[in-house]
Amino acid sequence: MTAVRYRTANVNSFKLFYREAGAPGAPKLLLLHGFPTASHMFRDLIPLLADRFHMIAPDLPGFGKSDLPGRGCTFDQIAETIDRFTEVVGFDRYAVYVFDYGAPTGFRLAVKHPERITAIISQNGNAYEEGLSDGWTPIRAYWEKPSQANRDALRSFLSPETTLWQYTHGVPDPTRVSPDGYSLDNFYLARPGADEVQLDLFGDYKSNVALYPTFQKYFRTHKPPFLAVWGKNDPFFLPAGAEAFKRDMPNAIVRFLDTGHFAVETHAADIAAAIRDFLSGAK
Repeated sequence: MTAVRYRTANVNSFKLFYREAGAPGAPKLLLLHGFPTASHMFRDLIPLLADRFHMIAPDLPGFGKSDLPGRGCTFDQIAETIDRFTEVVGFDRYAVYVFDYGAPTGFRLAVKHPERITAIISQNGNAYEEGLSDGWTPIRAYWEKPSQANRDALRSFLSPETTLWQYTHGVPDPTRVSPDGYSLDNFYLARPGADEVQLDLFGDYKSNVALYPTFQKYFRTHKPPFLAVWGKNDPFFLPAGAEAFKRDMPNAIVRFLDTGHFAVETHAADIAAAIRDFLSGAK
């Protein structure tokens, strides 16, 4: 059951592309990507886990091959769409792997439907203020003053050079980073209108930070089985953000990898092994 199938789902007249692998009766694992990538970030991880789990990895609205939303897109809207998507594809109870933007998306789902979440794996997916580095300063400026000048200042985050930098920064051996990932990201970022959607989401990221206390209350109240696998050289989400999960979930497992933001690009085998070991004990 290691074959990957490439499908689309219609969610409230919105087309979502997704990857699916594994036997339908196996434990379910929802994979949620981040910025600026898409479900292709899991292309190496999925085959390593498909014999054990039924996995689905959607392209979030505005990313990859999924439809672009209209202007003013928010993380609440993305989470609502993915919530409905899980119902469309029959994911009624599942573990969730969250990365970057996938974290505030997945954590919203967990807060709304705690009974559906069997476990959480966070790969550089933050929920604590101390996890935010100074790299967020220009984006914070846009939160605080959503002027056109502050918006335009963020366009450099959408450049091919910045995408490459995100993939290679903090990676001891950049030759281990395949060009496939960042090349596809840059291709999708060049879609007409994609830049405005991404700038809207930069501005709305403040809604995620505002929800951090809500996410933390969920962690304390429900204490889901939790694994953090973290590229320790991430320029955006600091190791302190990974350690902070243990404050609300003392039994959380935290593992650091000597790599950058896109840890799965260089350490897919290590992450797969950690997930197998972790989920074998999760209920």
